[in-house]
Amino acid sequence: MKTESSRFAPPGKGVLAAYLRPEGPRLAGLGLFLVAGTAVQLVSPQILRAFIDTAAHGGANAPLHRLWFLAGMFIAVSVFAQVLQIGSTYFSEQLGWSATNRMRQDLADHALHLDMAFHNARSPGELIERVDGDVAALAAFFSQFILQIIGGALLLAGILVVLYIQDWRIGALLTGFAIAAGLVMHAIRQIAGGRWERLREAWSAFSGFLEERMAGVDDIRANGGGPHVLRRMGEVNRELLVANVAAARRGHWIFLTASGLFSVGFGLALALGVWLFQRREATLGTVFMFMQYAGMMALPIMLIGQQLQQFQAASASLNRIRELRGFRPTLTDGPGLGWDDLRMAPPTVAFERLSFAYRSDTPVIRDLDLNLPAGEVIGLLGRTGSGKTTLTRLLFRLYDPQSGRLTLDGQDIRQAGLVELRGRIGLVTQEVQLFDASIRDNATLFDPAISDSRIETVLVDLGLGEWLARQPEGLSTVLTSGAGLSAGEAQLLAFARVFLKDPGLVVLDEASSRLDPATDQLIERALDRLLGADGQGRRRTAIIIAHKLSTVQRADRIAILDQGRLLETGRRKDLEADPTSAYARLLRTGLEEVLT
Repeated sequence: MKTESSRFAPPGKGVLAAYLRPEGPRLAGLGLFLVAGTAVQLVSPQILRAFIDTAAHGGANAPLHRLWFLAGMFIAVSVFAQVLQIGSTYFSEQLGWSATNRMRQDLADHALHLDMAFHNARSPGELIERVDGDVAALAAFFSQFILQIIGGALLLAGILVVLYIQDWRIGALLTGFAIAAGLVMHAIRQIAGGRWERLREAWSAFSGFLEERMAGVDDIRANGGGPHVLRRMGEVNRELLVANVAAARRGHWIFLTASGLFSVGFGLALALGVWLFQRREATLGTVFMFMQYAGMMALPIMLIGQQLQQFQAASASLNRIRELRGFRPTLTDGPGLGWDDLRMAPPTVAFERLSFAYRSDTPVIRDLDLNLPAGEVIGLLGRTGSGKTTLTRLLFRLYDPQSGRLTLDGQDIRQAGLVELRGRIGLVTQEVQLFDASIRDNATLFDPAISDSRIETVLVDLGLGEWLARQPEGLSTVLTSGAGLSAGEAQLLAFARVFLKDPGLVVLDEASSRLDPATDQLIERALDRLLGADGQGRRRTAIIIAHKLSTVQRADRIAILDQGRLLETGRRKDLEADPTSAYARLLRTGLEEVLT
């Protein structure tokens, strides 16, 4: 079975080549238009030379029909050149954005499969800037790179070839000019390189800061944190400004250098052309043709200079993309345990001498042994930070323990495939994630195999029938950022997901802690159905993390954690009957007050 990390090619200098390879037809079309466009541009000065020489030699007796013919040909060639330019631009844009859009999709997929440790160390804003901002910068550059760099290089080479054919002296002069311009711009590009990477990092820091502050805007406003946020934003903006100015200043050196070199080259070409004309080694039309070609050389050189400036930003973005692709998940699929047919069967759960730490110096779970028989419900209690939620993360293999093991039906979950493991477990948390998608997709989590009739039946059974009936397009209604749902209705939708998935093991992490009284009875009824025997006499295995006494009363067993250790465990009724038990003391003191 493939591991998640094997789905991505190793990072390297061939990143762009890997995405260009499927674009063969577009590359061929672009190449055809570039070659044809270059040839057409090279013809125009030849027509002008013929026009000027015909007019100069003939004087007042110059054949008008020939002049009209040359003028019409010049106009036709100019129009055709513009048509070819439009075609080149079309293929270039299609090529650049198609390739980079696939790159953006692969990067997002790659980031979603990286470990939670990776995501905890980085803000969502930073990853958004990597996946979207860096790729967008690369796409904007790449859509013009072939058109302007390769097209410009073709035109430059064609001009020099034609000039050598006409007169080797003018060809040699402008060849030296082109080589000097290229070397100078390359040297400046090397000097400017690091500034663009620092600019991309500054943008990443700005995006991360903005995303975090916007996510916490309620708390910031409620607690008067606005001035601090604005002060910190000013600092981040200043850092961005400094990086931007430094990069732009270095980048404009390339543009200014190209302009200066062009002026020098144009002057030298003019001087040599006049000298040849005075020696009667070149006609007036030929001198004008030399100047036309010298002027045409300015465009590819200027475009190449501009693209080299953009190349700094694109190179920085590409390096950051390679860096992101270089991260690999440490959690990989096991060989598989064939649980597909056991998805609905309630498993036995065991934590065996389990130890875990997010950081090596701060253990969260310490040598924990805990068993849950199949079909039973355990109430997991403990103060905040005692390790309750961490156990559920280990159960889903969002992390692996440093020592010990976690088993389902006696089999180490690390031997299972991640998909088959998570297919056996249903999860309802306090914070419900709703997607900008249809009610159907939100309820099924994008599983097309679940029928509409089953979805509607579950929603009605859970008390969401009236809400569904009010939706203008029924199950196809799009929930934009959860619009139209109260907290309780969102929680019921989360329960619907579990019922539609129908797993044998259910984890409820504070799933009913923030409900309004009007919805509380519906949730209690949903819990009865979820944790009690179904129509086939089956009971799910369940782990409940809760502060509410009514929810804990559903448990067959109780486990109390304290600083990552198992303080007490046993059958709930036995612990209630024992006045010396920690659970009995919690009940006497007040469960909610002690555990919060």
